[in-house]
Amino acid sequence: MFARIYKPAKTAMQSGQNKTKRWLLEFESASAREVEPLMGWTSSGDMLHSQVRMFFESKEKAVAYAQRNKIPHEVIAEDEPSTRTGKSYTDNFSFGRIETWTH
Repeated sequence: MFARIYKPAKTAMQSGQNKTKRWLLEFESASAREVEPLMGWTSSGDMLHSQVRMFFESKEKAVAYAQRNKIPHEVIAEDEPSTRTGKSYTDNFSFGRIETWTH
């Protein structure tokens, strides 16, 4: 029973920052998934991996929980968000434009 502690990234369908401010403690799978022969669904008898996900307000609280319950864990460092420079639509037609015209 090994756990990972990390800050989840936002999904491709998500434009806001919801669910990215909290830290997540998630267990690794103890057994491989099996394909059910009749319907072709994948299943696993490992409830911890598929159903237990715990959110914490800070990394320290998640680590303290794992240490208090003697859960071996790994903390994955959070990525720094990339910064984008602002550019307006009118910059495409400015007189002092550096890039070549593409039309």
